[in-house]
Amino acid sequence: MNFFDMADIKSPNNPLCSVEIKNVSKYFNNINALNDVSLNILQGEFFSLLGPSGCGKTTLLRMIGGFESPSSGTVFIDGVDVSNIPPYQRSTNMIFQHLALFPHMNVWENIAFGLKMKKFTTETIKRKVLSSLELTQLKGFESRKIDELSGGQRQRVAMSRAIINDPSVLLLDEPLGALDLQLRIQMQTELRRLHKSLSNTFVFVTHDQGEAMAMSDRIAVMNKGEILQVGTPHEIYEEPKTKFVANFVGHTNIFDGSISEVLKNGTCIVCSKNLNLLANKPKSVKMNQKVTVALRYEAIHIKEGRKKSSEQTCIVKVTEKTYLGGSLRFNTIMPSNLKLIVDLTKDENTRKINVGDTITLCWQIDSLKILTS
Repeated sequence: MNFFDMADIKSPNNPLCSVEIKNVSKYFNNINALNDVSLNILQGEFFSLLGPSGCGKTTLLRMIGGFESPSSGTVFIDGVDVSNIPPYQRSTNMIFQHLALFPHMNVWENIAFGLKMKKFTTETIKRKVLSSLELTQLKGFESRKIDELSGGQRQRVAMSRAIINDPSVLLLDEPLGALDLQLRIQMQTELRRLHKSLSNTFVFVTHDQGEAMAMSDRIAVMNKGEILQVGTPHEIYEEPKTKFVANFVGHTNIFDGSISEVLKNGTCIVCSKNLNLLANKPKSVKMNQKVTVALRYEAIHIKEGRKKSSEQTCIVKVTEKTYLGGSLRFNTIMPSNLKLIVDLTKDENTRKINVGDTITLCWQIDSLKILTS
């Protein structure tokens, strides 16, 4: 069956969705790699699947591309059910982690290969290759062999080869994972520039939190074959829904406790190891309920001047000091033996703080996030 002749199996769902994953599960020898996953990716989005190794993100990406079939559930691309359609009949293209370039071919031949296999005319191939070279800033490299290119240039060749067929969905399986830090940052910028130049949907797999935050319109955080939270980078970072998301995305102090008091002003008190923490109360939280509280390292500051009503303070003893370049990290302990880690901007005052010193820290009440799962 040809991809373009499948109107009879189109999804009636939101036409703005480029990719729809509906109740998809995947088993490998009785191992559950994906567990009833549902997800909508909008047209033109730069969408990232983020999670640790083995969480199922690459399996999900390969399922969108047709390299894996779901054990149950349905995959739609542009409203068409492609669950049992092979990769070459899907409007997708994938950039693999190891790029899979042909070393015996030059740049032009690598990029043109797919078009030649599809029997495009010589004139069409030339026009498309030149346009692709322009987009990926590879003009002048046409005759270079792959082993004569830098890592970043090879990445651009892989991108050029992937976009030349104008896929509706471009799939990227950790394509920057093998690059050094500076080159990765450069290629992140290149990918974002390329995405803005095209109308394609990008689905990007990474285990690097910073990479996902810097590049994505939205992120799905995955663990153990499940999607735990979907949202913008701001939503994922500032409003984590679970303990795993709070821990995995950014540096976070985690306290386990229970709701000891609910106040009339919309706040509540969480008791953790004999320490009372004041936080904004989520609607679903009840008295005596066990909860987890998250507080980002960088949300904590040195107390200066009078205490504000919107602040909570505590006295701590510094147990460790670490230099991080633009900031200093302090491991501290409270009188209640609760440990607290804080990242402070490096300045004249913070440089003077040493191990063994007693300092007063503070944070805004709304910086404390109550997690119920």
